[in-house]
Amino acid sequence: MRATLSARQRACLRALGIPVWVRRRGTVPPSTGGGQPTESQSETGIERGTPAVDLDSLRAEVAACTRCALSETRTRTVFGVGDRKAACMVIGEAPGADEDRLGEPFVGRAGRLLNEMLRAIGLARETVYIANIIKCRPPRNRDPQPVEVAACTPYLHAQIERIAPRVILAVGRVAAQDLLGTTEALSRLRGREHRFPGTELPVLVTYHPAYLLRSPREKRRAWDDLKRLRQLLDTAPARPSAVGGGGLPES
Repeated sequence: MRATLSARQRACLRALGIPVWVRRRGTVPPSTGGGQPTESQSETGIERGTPAVDLDSLRAEVAACTRCALSETRTRTVFGVGDRKAACMVIGEAPGADEDRLGEPFVGRAGRLLNEMLRAIGLARETVYIANIIKCRPPRNRDPQPVEVAACTPYLHAQIERIAPRVILAVGRVAAQDLLGTTEALSRLRGREHRFPGTELPVLVTYHPAYLLRSPREKRRAWDDLKRLRQLLDTAPARPSAVGGGGLPES
């Protein structure tokens, strides 16, 4: 599975003074924490040519990340939770107050609604993998800034490559736009099957649970999205045994 940074994300990384490396087959997507990488290392600190980084190591790197100003205001980083071999990966926008306090994505009222949405199509929370576009809470729950998204994108790409889901469900406008590298409105992104950039990995888009709490009339449309997800999970190819040409180690 291969994924590329958008031109906007590359520009933001350069503005941060973070080098953008060309990925080789069998390595994880770029990550730039921990200072300047050597020529023999990927930007996650993993030697080039090795399989995708172990999620525990990646989690530790995220916990120590200071790539953007959000590291100065966060309580905890919010890495991700769930089945490391999940067929479905759910990706949201950013941590909120409850997530920042607990260090887990999608908790509180929005998290409980997400759990109900998943159960409605036969998925327990523990059987999917849940993450966010960025790993630290923006102040006052504002939308993530492009520079923040660019700094966190390599971490998310590494998570996707390591988990190798069969389908991604993007919840909310910000998550969908950043994940797909588009500015299209959520109303135009819903109801269509997309591809994670540079791959054949299917991506579906639906409303964020927090929005559904404010606009319960849209739950009917969200149900249509969930039925499409269930159908795609039932027909999508099995989880690949290798990603980007390199085998995946067991964690």
